[in-house]
Amino acid sequence: MSKTVIENAYIAPVVGPEIPAGYLVIADGRIESLGAGPAPIVPDAQRIDGTGCLVTPGLVNTHHHLYQWATQGMFQDSTLFEWLTGLYRTWARMDADVVYGAASAGLGWMALTGCTTSSDHHYVFPQGRGDLFDAEVRAARELGIRFHPCRGSMDRGQSDGGLPPDEVVEDRDAILLNTAEIIDKYHDPSFDSMLRVAVAPCSPFSVSEGLMTDAASLARSKGVRLHTHLAETLDEEEHCREQMGCTPVEYMEKLGWLGDDVWFAHAVHLHDADIRRFAETGTGMAHCPSSNARLGAGIARITDLLAAGAPVGLGVDGAASSELTSLAGELRQTMLFQRAVHGPTALTARQALEVGTLGGARNLGRQLEIGSLEPGKLADIAMWRVDGFRAAVQDPVCTLVFGPTPPLARLLVGGRTVVENDELRTVSHDAVGRAGAAARNRLLQEESR
Repeated sequence: MSKTVIENAYIAPVVGPEIPAGYLVIADGRIESLGAGPAPIVPDAQRIDGTGCLVTPGLVNTHHHLYQWATQGMFQDSTLFEWLTGLYRTWARMDADVVYGAASAGLGWMALTGCTTSSDHHYVFPQGRGDLFDAEVRAARELGIRFHPCRGSMDRGQSDGGLPPDEVVEDRDAILLNTAEIIDKYHDPSFDSMLRVAVAPCSPFSVSEGLMTDAASLARSKGVRLHTHLAETLDEEEHCREQMGCTPVEYMEKLGWLGDDVWFAHAVHLHDADIRRFAETGTGMAHCPSSNARLGAGIARITDLLAAGAPVGLGVDGAASSELTSLAGELRQTMLFQRAVHGPTALTARQALEVGTLGGARNLGRQLEIGSLEPGKLADIAMWRVDGFRAAVQDPVCTLVFGPTPPLARLLVGGRTVVENDELRTVSHDAVGRAGAAARNRLLQEESR
């Protein structure tokens, strides 16, 4: 049995009291014990000195589009619909090499910003361009973080009243068949799973009613979760009212898309009744503050959702609408945006940390496995350096959330070191960065042909 001891650290477990000076023992990838004072003697254990460090659960990213790493910095001043229509045809040229390079860089960046579990929502599958889903799975396996890829889809092009051009949508039957094959091939429901799959039609303005209902039936028959975009902009609300005769959340409820196996991305424009239904049904929400601000979409009602008891996690969204966004930085953005609207008591640093950890675990249905530091849970742990200049802030959790993201001393996934002293250790740090740039160059070359 391999064991690791982290000692002399400030520990913020998220659940239970904080430990100003304590230890944490890891055995075979799980947390065995934690407590105050000197660490116990554990024969043959690896010992990690946490002096000057804040120890938290690893952060959980519940919404991303990794392929978009290759199209960062484009359409900088556009609304969501303008940005999408400007990029659909570029994305239609991606292949498996582009996806692999973008996913390698994007997931590497997530790890460097404290993330131990990341989802991804991939919904553009051009024909004849290789196995795009497998490419991102391969990147995650090499890096060594937990991965929740979502098989996205679009079947409602412009000729059917949808937003995307017809050449980037797929046939509904083909989508459902491939999604079932992907679940059977990749989904691992075990407690310490490194790979779980979700079913994720893209959005109400790019997916038919039939695909939404069939996707929900498929997911529930396979025992996997459901994910989609919802209520991101006022344009979407107008689109739903004009074409479906109801609000986005009402439409989702009509299709059977509310429940504790569902989480939505964004949900910026919710009505009071929507928030009540989220809480009553256990429907989750992935908050992406930087992307929502970048696209001018608005500020989600996080304070109201949390007060109602709805699950809320964090997401960085695609890198093309949230360039180089740090997942740890989204803790700060979440807190500050709520305070800008509701005042300085709207959201505390510790509430923001809980949203970024245990809240994200709830979105993914993994709250019993990850998201807090408790005996028996998986040893997915972030160690932040809060010494040096940062030592002037007395409260380490305040240091993490209120200020710029601290250096990452260590990131452990199942007790295995993925990041040490702000450097990736499981893959070549520099090579992963170059892979992201190469993916962009390859995609733009394909587009120019």
